[in-house]
Amino acid sequence: MSDRPAASGTRAQVQLRAVSDDEAGLRLDRWFQRHFPELSHGALQKLLRTGQVRIDGKRAEGKDRVEPGQSIRLPPGVSASPLPKPQAARVAPAVSDRDAAEIQRMVIHRDDHVIVLNKPPGLAVQGGSGTEKHVDGMLDALRFGYEDRPRLVHRLDKDTSGLLLIARTGQAAKRLAESFRDRETEKLYWAVVVGVPPRKEGTIDLPLAKRPGARDRELMQVDEENGQKALTHFREMDRIGKRAAMLALWPRTGRTHQLRVHCAEIGCPILGDRKYGGEEALLAAVADARRLHLHARRLTLPHPSGKGELKAEAELPPHFRRTVEAFGFSTDGV
Repeated sequence: MSDRPAASGTRAQVQLRAVSDDEAGLRLDRWFQRHFPELSHGALQKLLRTGQVRIDGKRAEGKDRVEPGQSIRLPPGVSASPLPKPQAARVAPAVSDRDAAEIQRMVIHRDDHVIVLNKPPGLAVQGGSGTEKHVDGMLDALRFGYEDRPRLVHRLDKDTSGLLLIARTGQAAKRLAESFRDRETEKLYWAVVVGVPPRKEGTIDLPLAKRPGARDRELMQVDEENGQKALTHFREMDRIGKRAAMLALWPRTGRTHQLRVHCAEIGCPILGDRKYGGEEALLAAVADARRLHLHARRLTLPHPSGKGELKAEAELPPHFRRTVEAFGFSTDGV
């Protein structure tokens, strides 16, 4: 479809829809899922790629965050058929007592604006094909007396453990999203890697793009021509000869699977990461070698209240801690 104004006979098909107050900070693709659940992911991506979806007249991407009062341009045909009311799209199964207790145990910080979780490995942040249990589906258990449903503001891979921020209000979601977007957030990850990096400390500057034709839509690769800029600073914390090392990783950008691809590309894949390291990411002597050893250890960012700083640290999950103890790695100083 062309993005030029429609002829007078079809102009009525192009609609504008305003973003509501309770949708502050929501990703655009999630906004579409809420309002147009019958629109497939692939169809939405095609509309975005061809510039047929606009926010306040500007070309939009699925990762863009929407704000109250903004107008979202809907291309012809999206709203041509009767749609369920937005409220119906938000109806979700009640959180079981067991799941509620589980996610509440993950809480390591809570105030009027934000909740911080220490997410265990193996729990997805959002739903997808074949994923029935995920953090997003359990958020109603984190209301703690608030009328508003808590909101995700970023994500971790299913098998990555550690810090996950949850906004308690629309305004907090907006400010947290801005902190991530404007790179005001310092993120520290710990990783056990197979092999050792080429130097004790440095920066990995390798652009990343989705691997074309991959069945896994999130499979990434280094792409010098078409990739998005991806920067990671690393420091070696400890090592066992040339067999394995403990790394501190600071992602300066937030690309999908950035740390996993970058570590594999410098010759030391993260322990347990067969997706990017293959069999070289395993160590026969490590009991938990098939589990990913990547942990979101620390987050530092402006507090969404506008006052002071939010700083949080997450303890290692059991499998990671066992490996650190087995190797005798030091975790001091970072």
